[in-house]
Amino acid sequence: MSEFQHGLFGCFDNCGICIITYFAPCYTQGRIAEKVGDDCLICGLLQLVPLANIYFAADTRRKVREQKNIAGSFLGDLCMMCCCYCCALTQEAQEVQAIGSMSIVRQ
Repeated sequence: MSEFQHGLFGCFDNCGICIITYFAPCYTQGRIAEKVGDDCLICGLLQLVPLANIYFAADTRRKVREQKNIAGSFLGDLCMMCCCYCCALTQEAQEVQAIGSMSIVRQ
């Protein structure tokens, strides 16, 4: 088992992802979901539904962990999303390189 390449509070390792996640977490969540095989639009829209956003974000985090063979548990993922939502999303996005060159305009 391995660990995430960036720490939970390594948000500023990539300031572009950090800023986008802070202002549009639904975009970041959709891009991460797309990288693990889920539907980008549905996962992004679920971020607008209270409580469902935390559950489905934790489920996506679980899929990232499984895909990258990272140790952890779903309960830990749930706690992470409850306590440090934006930092956890940024960490996942950096792990799967969900947001390429960080251009705001889609290429």
